[in-house]
Order: sequence, then C-alpha cells, then structure tokens
Amino acid sequence: MIRSVIRGFGAALPKRVLSNAELESMVDTSDEWIVQRTGIRQRYIAGEGETTASLGEAAGRAALDKAGLTAADIDVIIVATSTPDNTFPATAVNIQNRLGMHHGFAFDVQAVCSGFVYAVTTAAWPGASSSSARKPSRASSTGPTARPACCSATARAPSCSRRRKGRAPPPTAAC
Repeated sequence: MIRSVIRGFGAALPKRVLSNAELESMVDTSDEWIVQRTGIRQRYIAGEGETTASLGEAAGRAALDKAGLTAADIDVIIVATSTPDNTFPATAVNIQNRLGMHHGFAFDVQAVCSGFVYAVTTAAWPGASSSSARKPSRASSTGPTARPACCSATARAPSCSRRRKGRAPPPTAAC
C-alpha cells in the first residue's frame, strides 16, 4: 500500500513587516482597536520582486533541503493559495520552473483557509504521483513505489490571519 508522509517542511515570509503602530500614522486607528477586533499586531507585506511564486520557491527549497531531496525526486507541486500571482499560468507551474523541475505536473488549489488541508489530502492520493508505477526512488526506498508530492501552500488570506491571532500562516511547503 502506498502511503504519504511529510519528509520536510519550509517557510518563507516577505521581508517587510508592517506594525499596527505604522498603521496608526497612516489611517485613523489604534493598535488597541486593531488587536481587540482582529488579534493582529503585525503583518508581512510583499515588496518589489516578492511574489507568491518567489516565496513558494524559497519555502519549497527549504522543504526539499530538510527532507534531503532534490526537485528531481518530486513529481507533483500543489500550491494552495488565495493569492496567486496570476490565474494563468498557475503559480505552481512558476514554482516548478524556479525549482528546475522539468517533469511531473503542477497545479494550484484555491480553497482559502482550507486550502492547505485540501492540498495535502490531494497529494496523499495515490494517483497524485506521476511515477506510481516506477521502482522505489531514493525518497521512498523503504517501501512505497510512488515518489512524494511536494505541496507548497501559501495561505495569506485576511480571514486566516484573524483566526490565527495575528500570525498569518507563512508560505509553507511540505515534501
């Protein structure tokens, strides 16, 4: 039986942090008002050149490093995001290219806060690997014959931020 496991994970955040104190100088609000209603104390703002794909690539590389894998060991990239760079081509395809993965397939899942769970569930499906009939790879030499899927989730929806007490989930990847 083929089973899925998370072998590594990674995360990336934009460099710029916007605090509530900074917002106070821009609009008529206060830190207390924002925290009381949302729980948010700071947020990360993507700067020039920081995109969902660039953050997903950084998170994906960190996940691959922690898992001891390379892009050649991955067959699928699933990006769960509510903030894709474009509708077409998919952000996942851009990440696939940035990682140097010239095989397999990639697609986006836009399911807002439940996107990560949906993407991981999709990645766990035995048919998600394009190599399910291959011999065991380095990544799965102890049993299953399918190579792992790389699921890069970049959830940055405001509704997710509110539920997490001001800590928006960073773009993360799990391989």
